[in-house]
Amino acid sequence: MSQRTERRGIHVDQSDLLCKKGCGYYGNAAWQGLCSKCWREEYQRVRQKQIQDDWALAEKLQREEEAAYASSHGVQTQSTAPQQPGHASLGPFSKFEEKKTNEKTRKVTTVKKFFSPSSRTASKKETQEGKTSPSISRHASFDTDQVSKDFVDFLKNLQKPGREIHKQCRAFLVNMSSKKDLSADEQSECVQDFYQNMADRLLTHFKGSSESVEQVMDQVEKYIMTRLYKSVFCPETTDDEKKDLATQNRIRALHWVTIQMLCVSMDEEIPEVSENVVKAITDIIEMDSKRVPRDKLACITRCSKHIFSAIRITKNEPASADDFLPALIYIVLKANPPRLQSNIQYITRFCNPSRLMTGEDGYYFTNLCCAAAFIEKLDAQSLNLSPEEFERYMSGQASPRFSSAEGEWPHTGPGLGTAVTNPVLAQLNHNLEQLSILSSRQEKVMEAAQTLQADMLSWTDSVQREVNDILEKYPLTCTVSAIDANNMDNDNLPPPLTPQVFAG
Repeated sequence: MSQRTERRGIHVDQSDLLCKKGCGYYGNAAWQGLCSKCWREEYQRVRQKQIQDDWALAEKLQREEEAAYASSHGVQTQSTAPQQPGHASLGPFSKFEEKKTNEKTRKVTTVKKFFSPSSRTASKKETQEGKTSPSISRHASFDTDQVSKDFVDFLKNLQKPGREIHKQCRAFLVNMSSKKDLSADEQSECVQDFYQNMADRLLTHFKGSSESVEQVMDQVEKYIMTRLYKSVFCPETTDDEKKDLATQNRIRALHWVTIQMLCVSMDEEIPEVSENVVKAITDIIEMDSKRVPRDKLACITRCSKHIFSAIRITKNEPASADDFLPALIYIVLKANPPRLQSNIQYITRFCNPSRLMTGEDGYYFTNLCCAAAFIEKLDAQSLNLSPEEFERYMSGQASPRFSSAEGEWPHTGPGLGTAVTNPVLAQLNHNLEQLSILSSRQEKVMEAAQTLQADMLSWTDSVQREVNDILEKYPLTCTVSAIDANNMDNDNLPPPLTPQVFAG
């Protein structure tokens, strides 16, 4: 009992949301707690080290092969004639190693080729600029065409820089459409490098005006990612879809978790709070319908602001960060957003990194990642339950039933009635309870109506009896007057006088 009375709730230190390297930006679980900037530096460092290790391994294998060949053909290498076959056999191996090394270094320098100043690359870009990739035009829908039109209209205001931006974006799309063998991380690296190069050029053009650069980069991101959405969202080379199914099944299994278990400071009995909860659920579900990472972030931000409003209305004071995360977890459990993990990975890989590192968008997105991670690791201790209770709830053998009067969760078995925490079933029970109340009130009204009807009938009978008693006590008798009795012969009376008019 005392264990349940002192509830800990869900608390995350705000310092845990920041980058582990201490740069001050928001970190991300997908980047091992690092921000996008530190993660890219770490990723490139590890990848460069891997390339160097592969190079060293290739050289080692080549030396061993040469030593083995020399030891097995020691006698033949003394003469000149046998040396030619030996060199002929080493030649293909060297070419194989060179091809292997070039394949590894090619992935690192993919984006650099997009901005190569050589005349050969420039002429190739100009040639491709006049042609539209069949894959891009074939998959272009109304949305992508509209985005392309809006992007061109926006760039018209920039005049010459706008034409260069459009040219670079088109060249990047054509190159990306031809790189079908890139993994999701390599695609992300290409896009992030493109963002960085484009932002650096725009900073030089706008002379350090970060606001103007941000506006242009928002349009560039919208154009690029709308065109690439089908090929980079939840690609087959990743396990994003598997994670989506696991998360959805996990949330379905946790349908019994109540708002009291999470210590959420929201009272859904208040109409304004209930309205904000519904809006928050709608926004988090709507995230999956957006194509641009910035638009998906906007859905998360709107959802979070509705949560803060619900908490503020309930507590009659501004909501704190400690109140927000449990409420966000509750909203995610109620909404069960489609493809949650895919959307988080998509935003992580292809969103403009400046949005995820700072600002309210980055803060809310970081909290959503924490909420998703908490749901995956949620256990009995997290909800302040015993392992036995947690297992019974997970298996469906029992359901928790919160008693606001006692402040605890009593054991609920099959013989103790039905305790429903599923939102749909809870609403159904609420409606049945309201119908029961209305039925009892209707019975009372019918009893009162029947009583009134009986009173009206008895009142009518009593009035009729009183009238009869009065008539019996005071009977009505009709008598003839003496004047009328003495003048019975009325026919002999003269006619009445009539006025006569005399002419003067």
